[in-house]
Amino acid sequence: MELDFNSKFAECESYENFYLELMDVTFKKLDIKCDPIVSVSIVDNRYIHKINKKYRGIDRPTDVISFAFLDSENNYDKILFSPGPVVLGDIYISLDKAKEQAEEYGHSLHRELSFLFVHGLLHLLGYDHMNKEDEEQMFKLQEDILSTKGV
Repeated sequence: MELDFNSKFAECESYENFYLELMDVTFKKLDIKCDPIVSVSIVDNRYIHKINKKYRGIDRPTDVISFAFLDSENNYDKILFSPGPVVLGDIYISLDKAKEQAEEYGHSLHRELSFLFVHGLLHLLGYDHMNKEDEEQMFKLQEDILSTKGV
């Protein structure tokens, strides 16, 4: 399991190890066998705004964006459930948005940064929330993973 962690924010330095723990919990819970490689970058609103506009055509900052390298549903089972290294993709998390949302939702920044990472990771694994059923499944799984780590 490998995490390429990038952040220029001193307050986020401790998240690399915690994100690795969240990855481990996620992969055990889903019984995924591959050896994942994930890149996560904690950025500011200005940076994520540029990404959101360029790749999604949305002219505003967002909280998290994931770029999954596995884009064919036919490959998921074959790749994720067989041993060996797999580069899953990139996750970008806006620290500015995480702070705003933590305050808005009345919980800690730690909880929000953890939630956003797990949310982005699940997107890399093929989960989405495009309809009510998928949203319920994804959000329940997120909460199960976070509660395992006491978040």
